[in-house]
Amino acid sequence: MIDHTGISVSDFARSKTFYQAALAPIGYQLLLEFSAAVTGRSDVAGFGEPPKPDFWLSHGTPNQPPLHVAFRAANRQQVDAFHAAALAAGGRDNGAPGLRPHYHPDYYGAFVLDPDGHNIEVVCHQPA
Repeated sequence: MIDHTGISVSDFARSKTFYQAALAPIGYQLLLEFSAAVTGRSDVAGFGEPPKPDFWLSHGTPNQPPLHVAFRAANRQQVDAFHAAALAAGGRDNGAPGLRPHYHPDYYGAFVLDPDGHNIEVVCHQPA
């Protein structure tokens, strides 16, 4: 089981704002921040469902190739809301909300490229 993961981003403030908006529909919040003075390397921000962050942003050279990170949604409405919020926050569409039956019959997901080109997905595995 994965406890936490993260990505490197080029514009920390912009990415932090993007993820606050994009992940809000699935209940994720900005929970912790540490400056480079604390980490000894870079500014970091932790997102997750309270009380524990499990997705971290780190200011630096963006991962190459860009990463794919998928977040689980409780229902299809959250997938739709993520997609709309992420686009409104400056993300680029990389796959509109919909079924992906080639994965399995109830796989309902949406994909958005974040400001650095990371492929961010929110997926629901439940039937409608």
